[in-house]
Amino acid sequence: MQRDIRLARLLHVLIHMHLRGGTTTSETIALMLHTNPVLVRRTMAALRQAGYVHSVPGPGGGWALSCELDQLTARDIYIAIEHRGLFAIGLAEDNLSCPVESAVNRVLDNAMTSAEAAWLSSLEEVRLSEIAKSI
Repeated sequence: MQRDIRLARLLHVLIHMHLRGGTTTSETIALMLHTNPVLVRRTMAALRQAGYVHSVPGPGGGWALSCELDQLTARDIYIAIEHRGLFAIGLAEDNLSCPVESAVNRVLDNAMTSAEAAWLSSLEEVRLSEIAKSI
């Protein structure tokens, strides 16, 4: 199963953008991430919609931060991107009328919900400015 590395990549990009100052083109970001500029634009659109970046048109344009890194947490970025969930583990749906399956699913769902809440809480403590200072 392929891992979803978008959060790590976007944190990487936002800190680079801060360190570079000004604007950063989709092409430059694509080179950093060894990917396609179209994919960069699609992914950055989620951050634009959340208000964390904006695009600057024309020569010298590109993507620019819309806020300071000390205003952003890793949780903010995680929430801004569409994600399928933290876990690759899923609930069984073979026989929804089975009381055993229902009981197992309830236990697993509660555990995954608690673990994801704890993970998100820990991400809320991490400001992007702290990551940038640690470089």
